[in-house]
Amino acid sequence: MQKLHSTQRARERAVLVGVDVPKALVPLHESLLELARLGATAGVEMVGEATQPLRKPHPATFIGAGKVEEVKALVQETHADVVLFDDPLSPAQQRNLEKVIGVRVVDRSALILDIFAQHARSTAGKLQVELAQLQYLLPRLTRAWTHLSRQAGGGVGLRGPGETQLEVDRRRIRERIAVLRARIADVERSRAVQRRDRRVTPTPTVALVGYTNAGKSTLMNALTQAGVLVEDKLFATLDPTVRRLRLPGGLTVLLADTVGFIHKLPHQLVEAFKSTLEQVRGADLLVHVVDASHPAWSEQLHITRQVLDEIGAGALPVVHAFNKRDLLPVAAPPPGAPPDAVLVSGRTGSGLPELLARIETELAAGLARVRWDVPAARGDLLALVRRSGRVVEEWYRDGVVTVTALVPPKVAGQIEKALHEPPSAPSAPC
Repeated sequence: MQKLHSTQRARERAVLVGVDVPKALVPLHESLLELARLGATAGVEMVGEATQPLRKPHPATFIGAGKVEEVKALVQETHADVVLFDDPLSPAQQRNLEKVIGVRVVDRSALILDIFAQHARSTAGKLQVELAQLQYLLPRLTRAWTHLSRQAGGGVGLRGPGETQLEVDRRRIRERIAVLRARIADVERSRAVQRRDRRVTPTPTVALVGYTNAGKSTLMNALTQAGVLVEDKLFATLDPTVRRLRLPGGLTVLLADTVGFIHKLPHQLVEAFKSTLEQVRGADLLVHVVDASHPAWSEQLHITRQVLDEIGAGALPVVHAFNKRDLLPVAAPPPGAPPDAVLVSGRTGSGLPELLARIETELAAGLARVRWDVPAARGDLLALVRRSGRVVEEWYRDGVVTVTALVPPKVAGQIEKALHEPPSAPSAPC
């Protein structure tokens, strides 16, 4: 009987390497657990782990010669294909480590970029990820041409295509980066037009933000039936999803699910995804989703706040939604949670009415209370009031609708202007 061979690619085997530095924001064991989850998301099997207490990185190898030899022995013992470092490495450190250990060395930044490349679905997301990858690759390009390299100083037989090919590739990458930036700028201009259109009929925007895998997509689906992909993986969804949500008091908002943040998020990704993160900066309210069941939830909350500050969204009003209530031993926010925290479960729906009420309360604080006599024929204005605000009271009399409502100030100004404009004259017959 003929033996069948699978065409499926075997999972790569990886050794994890982490360093314990003084005053680290996230404990080393938690950071390595997260690195292992990142590796699993990228399709890598963890087969070993090495740690090193460190005051400051070694300039040549990050972890020092002795620890490099220890990692090399662990790689040989476990037959690993790749070494995953929990920290960003310089191009020289990466090159030196690979030379000694004998297998590929991938730092945390490259691993996250790889996951983003796998999960990007929209045109904008793919462009942004490719730009970030090329920016990361450019200073490391020499590693790809070691087979064409020549010894320093030249000489007979030592001059040739190595540096020429390297410069050609550098130029091609720079040209591709320029093309990507131009295409991303086009996407951003299109999004800017969409944002201007939304401001003409302003509907409050609420953005879900938080650490990756905190349950934002599950919460989005529970609130809006958006059908967003939900997986127990880091960065399962990258592209923003926006859906309309009707709050209990009648106010309609746009609810946006955004990309999750993570410890040591690569700078290239923050830069490349600035147009996507515009959805966060332009929101009227942030719902900060926190995994209340995670032992390091407070560190994750702090990291998310840092990233929000970095992208210019740190001053926006926030509601804290402590998610995964169903995984807690007691139905209460963990000790140390912000006093405004709302305990919810996106999976079971528990606590969602309280969260919606809190969102409406926060948004209503910025609404104007108005009262207008609107001609019954102006159904467009009445629809705008109902769509953009909260109708408190209305009654009809003699062809006029008297409406009392809470609406955003921009809507109030727009309707006031429309009510005081003289009616347009009928066109003359031909």
